Amino acid sequence: MKTMSPAKSTPSSSGAASSPAAHPGETRSSAIMAAGTLVSRFLGFGKTWMLGAALGLGSTVNDTFINANNLPNLIFLLVAGGVFNAVLVPQIIKASTAPDRGADYISRLLTLAVLVLLTLTLLVTLLAPSVIELTTQGYSPQQKSLAVSFAFWCLPQIFFYGLYALLTQVLNANGAFGPAMWAPIMNNIVAIAGLGMFIGILGANVSNPHTLDNWGPFQTFLVAGFSTIGVIAQTAILLIPVFRLKLGLRPRFGWRGVGLGQAARLSVWTLATAAVGQLAFLYVMRIATIPGAERLRLEHSGDPAADTLPGNAVLEVASQLYLLPHSIIALSLAAVLFNRMTRASQDGNRNELRNALSHGLRTMAVATVFGALALFALAGPLGMFFSGGERQDGVMLAQTLTILALSTPFMSANFMMSRVFYANEDARTPFFIQLVLALVNVVAAFLIQFLPFDQIIFAIAILYTGGNILSVIVSAFFLRRLLGHLDGPRIANSYIRMGYAALGSAIVAAVALWLMGSYNPDGFAWSSRPAALVTIVVVGPVMLAVYLFLLKIFHVTELRDLLQPLLGRLRRGPAAGPGPGTPAEGAAAERPTPGRATVSVDTGLIPRISGEFDAASFRAGPDLRGRDDFPGGRADGREGGYLPEEDLPATAQGGLGRADIPLPGRRTYQGPAGHNPHFPSERKKKK
Repeated sequence: MKTMSPAKSTPSSSGAASSPAAHPGETRSSAIMAAGTLVSRFLGFGKTWMLGAALGLGSTVNDTFINANNLPNLIFLLVAGGVFNAVLVPQIIKASTAPDRGADYISRLLTLAVLVLLTLTLLVTLLAPSVIELTTQGYSPQQKSLAVSFAFWCLPQIFFYGLYALLTQVLNANGAFGPAMWAPIMNNIVAIAGLGMFIGILGANVSNPHTLDNWGPFQTFLVAGFSTIGVIAQTAILLIPVFRLKLGLRPRFGWRGVGLGQAARLSVWTLATAAVGQLAFLYVMRIATIPGAERLRLEHSGDPAADTLPGNAVLEVASQLYLLPHSIIALSLAAVLFNRMTRASQDGNRNELRNALSHGLRTMAVATVFGALALFALAGPLGMFFSGGERQDGVMLAQTLTILALSTPFMSANFMMSRVFYANEDARTPFFIQLVLALVNVVAAFLIQFLPFDQIIFAIAILYTGGNILSVIVSAFFLRRLLGHLDGPRIANSYIRMGYAALGSAIVAAVALWLMGSYNPDGFAWSSRPAALVTIVVVGPVMLAVYLFLLKIFHVTELRDLLQPLLGRLRRGPAAGPGPGTPAEGAAAERPTPGRATVSVDTGLIPRISGEFDAASFRAGPDLRGRDDFPGGRADGREGGYLPEEDLPATAQGGLGRADIPLPGRRTYQGPAGHNPHFPSERKKKK
């Protein structure tokens, strides 16, 4: 396997770039992205709580809706998600540097993408019965009929997910990151409104059970219809800032010479990685529908065992809770550190690439290690709060969450590790890692279906936990071959000290929970959902305070790196670090500018656990305006620097990928707008 050539090491004049500390721009961008994600997640949990209250967490109707509502996201990611992220995103960003800001080129891309999305959405929606047949197992005719009704309402979301992704990248390419960061909030508000109307008109499930026998079209509209309206609103609200860009976007046809075919060929490994991951996840989700179908049969026979049978709704809610630390901290931090990794890869600086990875793994662990222990300790109250009012459903949710929670640091660590491969323009290694994980998931899921019905969901949770741990082991194997070593002793030392601090806080939380009667079936936390919320609000801050105190005792310096952007904003000053015009200590006045940059592509290297659409994967990226590696932002006034010149070979090497694979989509026309020989110009048409 090739390694980075020492001949390409960064000169001493740029030693500042090798500092392991986060750059000020990185920390500020991470804080902004994390804040937007936090608000969106908060409302998302509100929607989840409302759904449990309306339908019941352990109900067949909820299981059926969850499966149908997850399909649009999964199908979009399977069929088009990889193409959008790997092919269209680089094209949009690249075209935005043209004299016309990419108006002509982006108009053609959007026109083509809209037509493809419409065709795909119409085809999949018309085939809804077949889609339900392929993605479920053991459904009765009555349950299958309801699933198809939900699917007809939900599958049109495919079109709007794709359009949202495209509009987001148009905004990002023009330095507008805020609108796409907050747009998902509109989605959650609309969905919450529909569920609120459902509860207000038809009653909550705990007092007025909603079953297949009393379900009707109006109920379907309030639940599935408003879910789709929310996705439409999330996309439509982006049209306002896009129009404000005044790009003059309009339908334009004629796509010869756009370069999508070449870009797709160059991105074949990335597209294959996305497809393998989503196919494996779809199969696992098919197995997860088995308990819900069995519960319906038990209910019809009057068997009380139906009440203790967790379905895929329990797995979905547990997954959303389990993903919280990862989505708020790890995704944001990885997105901004990716730029640092890319610069190090371009410079051939293996030490800086290793330092960026080490810094990311240690910094995000401050949140993910605590998150894992906090979710584990508070699983009972959290389960009761999201139970929909049924104590037994809360118990099943708590059991599932305890299985998933402790693997949170592994999932986030592997996501950060995967960024190194993409920063190094190596798309083959992630494919092989994904293939190993997919095979493990499919084989294990096939065996899981033969377990007793009440163990299937718990077994799938164990499968995800094991997969997260395995993914770190496999990724570390390949990264050692690329980087020589992974700064293991330093990372392990930090994780151990954080683990001690988190364990100490968990013990204090356990004592507090015991005092509040949380370990007694008739205790305060299990008496009602408001009581569970009070327990979380009381114990959670106590646990956090103890954790922060112990981090200071154990001298965990990564806490400062994580809190630096927040403290900087509270002081109404810039984050700690050199000012924009002040060179860092020991740095030369000018740092060599990379020859090209790589777009971060999230291909789902880690098996997706929640089918819920995660807008963060389509809006990740810091505001690079004013920096010397952003178009038009060079301090010396020169153009370019961020995107590659035509047909230049890649400078990054290593991994299993070829060293001469260029950035996807670079072999396209980049001359003056309106002069592409493959596009008929307006002037010629008039003649």
